[in-house]
Amino acid sequence: LLDSTRPLNACTYILDSGSTDQTLNIAASYGAAIKFNEFINHPKQWNVALETFKITTPWVICLDADQILSPDLFKKLDAFKDQDYSHVSGIYFNRKNYFKGKWIRHGGYYPKYLLKMFRYTAGYSDLSEHMDHRFQIAGTTVLWKTAHLIESNLKENNISFWITKHNHYSDLLADEYLQRKDNPFMQEPAARLLGSPNERNASLKNIWRHLPLYLRPFLYFIFRIIFQLGILDGRTGIMFHFLQGFWFRLIVDIKIGEKRAVFKKTNKISSITFPICFVILFLSIYSFHIMYISITTPGGLYLAWFDKHLNYISRWRHFYIHSSARILEGLGYQVHIRATGLSVNGHSGFNMVYSCLGYGVMSCFSAFVLSFPKPLASRIKFLIVGLIGIQLLNTLRLILLAIYYNPCYTSIDHHTIFNCCIYTITIISVYHWTNK
Repeated sequence: LLDSTRPLNACTYILDSGSTDQTLNIAASYGAAIKFNEFINHPKQWNVALETFKITTPWVICLDADQILSPDLFKKLDAFKDQDYSHVSGIYFNRKNYFKGKWIRHGGYYPKYLLKMFRYTAGYSDLSEHMDHRFQIAGTTVLWKTAHLIESNLKENNISFWITKHNHYSDLLADEYLQRKDNPFMQEPAARLLGSPNERNASLKNIWRHLPLYLRPFLYFIFRIIFQLGILDGRTGIMFHFLQGFWFRLIVDIKIGEKRAVFKKTNKISSITFPICFVILFLSIYSFHIMYISITTPGGLYLAWFDKHLNYISRWRHFYIHSSARILEGLGYQVHIRATGLSVNGHSGFNMVYSCLGYGVMSCFSAFVLSFPKPLASRIKFLIVGLIGIQLLNTLRLILLAIYYNPCYTSIDHHTIFNCCIYTITIISVYHWTNK
């Protein structure tokens, strides 16, 4: 690769992911700038490369270690002038792919256009992919049909290496398939069958995802061998089409089935444990509030020490009353605070019993969020935001009651109206949170 690009006299940047052979020594001997990033997948690695190195040229060429410039492609690059492509943002190279020294000319593998050269500020790595990396660009692109990029991974001459690599790739594709099923919006920027090569690939992938599992590898292999003339690639070519078009795709589908089975098993356990935990937790929290009201209210199980020192129920009500009073005074109303409520000159007011605190809906909401099978950080965050939201809505209710409520004009209990509203808002919020 470096031999083929060296005569261009262009700045060369290499993002290494932990090479233990002579890669770094070779790269250093060619004067390449080298940085390290742990490998996760190709799209993320290219994203890091584009964001890490300080590129100063208007154009960048992004090549993999198993690719070299053909003489024809080198000539076009050597003669390249930015002013001749002032209206262009990206250039597709035509790839020639080799397997065990054999050019794979048929089976949909040639011509094969890859967006490899683009204006540095316009192109980016498509992170919606897990295995197949491609660059996306906003702007006009052109195809260099007769200038070829040669791709030949010499390690793949050892079939064991090829199988090991694609076994890893099959995990990435299986995970990507399931994620796209759960999140249909995780798509490429565009998918048009008659569009650019990237848009055409995106469209074909959308079709592939909707084909039946296990059947699609058979259909794809037959299509490549018969209709795309893969049989003309000879013994080595047919071997490649079988491995890449059938065996690899079948392994992906088998792993999708395995991962689905694990998910269903886990989901089945969650569907049993979640409602049990929710009910137990709700009854526990709700009963605790009721019990505490009984021991801090004179009469019955009254405990004076708890009432004097640990009566959070009374302090809760005190907070509601005084926060409502401060807001009403800020709005210009004259407010008179009582121990259990307040009155507003010329208007109504409210008398707040403990059932007005909203501990019922808060208990239900807290139990649901805490028992729902989502990451703990997500649950805690949503719980805090939700409880504050319920508190604010209840305060708003008290303010509206203090100004507008008149029991002579309605036979509907304002508690019922509030409960209907607050539970509706809570259910909608929970629905969006559980489906996020």
